[in-house]
Amino acid sequence: MDSKSTSYETAINVSETESTKQKTCTAAPAAAAIVATTKAIPHNQKGGWRRGVAIFDFILRLCALVTVLAAATTMETTDETLPLFTQFFQFQASYDDLPAFSYFVVATAIASAYLVLSLPFSIVCIVRPHLVGAKLLLLILDTVMVAFTTAGAAAAAAIVYLAHNGNSTTQWQAICQQFGDFCQRVSGAVVASFIAAFIFILLVVFSAVALRRH
Repeated sequence: MDSKSTSYETAINVSETESTKQKTCTAAPAAAAIVATTKAIPHNQKGGWRRGVAIFDFILRLCALVTVLAAATTMETTDETLPLFTQFFQFQASYDDLPAFSYFVVATAIASAYLVLSLPFSIVCIVRPHLVGAKLLLLILDTVMVAFTTAGAAAAAAIVYLAHNGNSTTQWQAICQQFGDFCQRVSGAVVASFIAAFIFILLVVFSAVALRRH
């Protein structure tokens, strides 16, 4: 009688051990799946954040392109003539009379061409937000464009200041009282170029932050 009960208990223990092993085997893949899911969630969130920064970068480039084109076209088309006494004796003011304004047009034209060429790279960064090479290239070139636009805007701003106020030490007379339209247009072009330079600085900051998060 005792031998029968002992064998029966052994059979129960063996069956319980097999069922425990089956539960362990089924629980292990489930736990692995849970771990894989929790690891994938931060990765997707990080990619979404980078894509959002890339989209904002594209929008900023469009805004910078509009302002730079406005500055370049306004300065390049600025010309005013004052007739005095006869049509053969006239005073004329044009942007190409001053080297600073000519440099301003060249700098803003280069910045406009660069922004047009950089838009495809910005789109690539939106499609592939984890791409580092394109972001690094844009960061370097954006920094160069900050120098170009700031130098052109500063040089033109100095001439605009003299046109408005003159300089009593060097006996330079203010001309904006006579050439009012000319001064208004060049002043607007300078303001637009400073706005473009500020947008370029924002592009550099956002590119640097995006690269630092990689």
